[in-house]
Amino acid sequence: MKTIGKDGILLRLAKDMYPEKDDLSSIEVKTLFNDICHKYIQREGIYDLLSWLEGTDFYSAPASTRYHGDYEGGLCDHSLHVYFCFRSYVKKRCEPGYHLSMSEESIALCALFHDLCKVDIYKTEMRNKKNAQGQWEQVPFYTIEDAFPVGHGSKSVYIMNRYLKLTDIETAAIAYHMGFSYGDDARTVGNVFSRFPEAFALSTADMEATYFVENEHWPR
Repeated sequence: MKTIGKDGILLRLAKDMYPEKDDLSSIEVKTLFNDICHKYIQREGIYDLLSWLEGTDFYSAPASTRYHGDYEGGLCDHSLHVYFCFRSYVKKRCEPGYHLSMSEESIALCALFHDLCKVDIYKTEMRNKKNAQGQWEQVPFYTIEDAFPVGHGSKSVYIMNRYLKLTDIETAAIAYHMGFSYGDDARTVGNVFSRFPEAFALSTADMEATYFVENEHWPR
């Protein structure tokens, strides 16, 4: 199983979760994900949802084919990165600055499960690519094969609703976490963000995780 390793964000989450442990890098990412769920989410149905995840590729799937988290285990990493960014944004900016308050449970539900729509859709194929020596070789790459293409955030909401009940705020946040970048009507997205600023906060956290935390081109 994939471990936290040198991932700075996951190490910070692990430090909060396991203050008594010395070697945080050896903790499995899956363990961290589940322990955060168990600590903060008490809603009826959460164990059914986690049990369903066990039968999927959630813990081994990439987060995308080539944009961010395009490696084995990238989807779970990304979900935890978004959780860190979302929780920080809500607790440190939105609550004191804008009086927007969310429970730890809602924060965890929205962030950790916002991308359930990506479960079991990535397939691995082979293609030719020149190596460093200029020779062609077969390399694996990810493709998408979605058997239930009913939207992005809306699909995540649909999956979650099979196991637990979401609030209106949680539904809006997960359904519109892609913000203006997914192609939805801009007026609709703006209306959702106006009525449910929590959705804007989750969208902001998702972008932060993608373009700061997971951006290999960003000079850290």
